[in-house]
Amino acid sequence: MAGNGVASIGECMLELSGQAGPNWRMGFAGDTFNTLWALHALSGDRPATYVSAFGDDPFSRDQIGFFAQNGIGIGASPIISGARPGLYAITLSGAERSFTYWRGDAAARQLASDPAALAKSLEDQALVYFSGITLAILDDAARKTLLAAVAKARAAGSLVAFDPNYRPRLWRRREEAQTAILDALAVTDIALPTFPDEQMLYGDVAPQATAERLGKLVGEVVVKNGEEPALIAASGTLQPVPAVHVAAPVDTTGAGDSFNGAYLAARLAGHAPTEAVLRAHRVAAAVVQVRGALAPLETLREAFED
Repeated sequence: MAGNGVASIGECMLELSGQAGPNWRMGFAGDTFNTLWALHALSGDRPATYVSAFGDDPFSRDQIGFFAQNGIGIGASPIISGARPGLYAITLSGAERSFTYWRGDAAARQLASDPAALAKSLEDQALVYFSGITLAILDDAARKTLLAAVAKARAAGSLVAFDPNYRPRLWRRREEAQTAILDALAVTDIALPTFPDEQMLYGDVAPQATAERLGKLVGEVVVKNGEEPALIAASGTLQPVPAVHVAAPVDTTGAGDSFNGAYLAARLAGHAPTEAVLRAHRVAAAVVQVRGALAPLETLREAFED
């Protein structure tokens, strides 16, 4: 029997953003953490756990402290002596962003190094969430360990959500990504792909093709497509849901991740998929109007309830 908590698995990095001359603002972000940030903000009193691996350096301690200050735990995630978090910097061209990464030896790559600890972190969770980036930072053996732990949690009653989130630079070969993502979809209840990613990875010609392909593998699919309508595939039907237009976005970082968090929070609260997408669109629209990946909690809540 699953519990009441929500758990997200992956890598949270140091984020450099808001460059002003030689100065940058440092925060903490990463795709699955961004989703958990929104999910936790919008899920009331549900316990939230970020499942990863951490170093023992000052940056890692600050990161774990930041989580704790915001009501997010790390479960049984290992603390690895001598390790440290990855780092990325956001460069903006208008509102569109590009990223520079330093993450090759990040502690999070060892998140499946202790299978018992990983399984313990996923016990008694109402929802378990992970992404294609989570898969990409692991070697083959670690991926198998991760998917076995997710499958065990699912068998015990947890709802499993997955965003394929394909990033070519993280994979050795396109075929490797396709295989790993297919394995992940086999243990997934809700898939949250983004159409341009799926087009790049599988050659899908339209969001409908993505929805139909994934709808054969997963019971509930929501295809995100920026400011274009999201497409829900569930119960054998396709339902488009218009997005919210933002005339002057500030920073698109984290918009899709926040959409995922809001959608999952709405589904956990009992809202139907269409209502959940409407709420998720509003949250994503609010997120692109602030800098950095993590919008203030009240901004998320106001958009979700509006």
